[in-house]
Amino acid sequence: QLKAPYEIDCWLALTENQIGPTAYRPQEIVTAVNGKTIQVVHTDAEGRMVLADTLTLAAKLKPDLIIDFATLTGSMQTAIGSRYSGIFCNRTDLLPKAITAGNESGERVCAFPMDADYDEELESPVADIKQCKLDAEIDHILAACFLRRFVNETPWLHMDLSASRHQEGLGAVDSEVTGFGVKWAIEFLKKI
Repeated sequence: QLKAPYEIDCWLALTENQIGPTAYRPQEIVTAVNGKTIQVVHTDAEGRMVLADTLTLAAKLKPDLIIDFATLTGSMQTAIGSRYSGIFCNRTDLLPKAITAGNESGERVCAFPMDADYDEELESPVADIKQCKLDAEIDHILAACFLRRFVNETPWLHMDLSASRHQEGLGAVDSEVTGFGVKWAIEFLKKI
């Protein structure tokens, strides 16, 4: 309807955390689609596992940009609450555009760091990378650092949807489930 001059592919990285004889276990080594080995630390961090493979598959198509929307961690909610959503990006030039799009759309975002020294937290003695750390208060940052390993050089922005639910609504949406990210994405695409 917007007649936006973009070709957009949508990927759904869906998973359900279930127990069973084929489920992976803590400290198991899993091989991702791109061949990287991952040391499973916490079986409840299944979202980033399936998102890693989905990002790999999307990056193989060599898009101009990947934007993913996910509710990866409770630590983002603790860090920022539900009035904003946190973003991470591997291209610093996109951050001001993302923040401006948030201010103009009413779906505010806050940029978080992903400096290289955070990667030290994900070093594994038995695999290419750890999936997470059990005691990390910065799990939202570590999750983004983990995911960055699966996009290669593709420009990538991760929106961690801490504002997807807000008591009494948020902005133009007056229900607890806010639909956060749709208006932001339209404004962001206009800016890039």
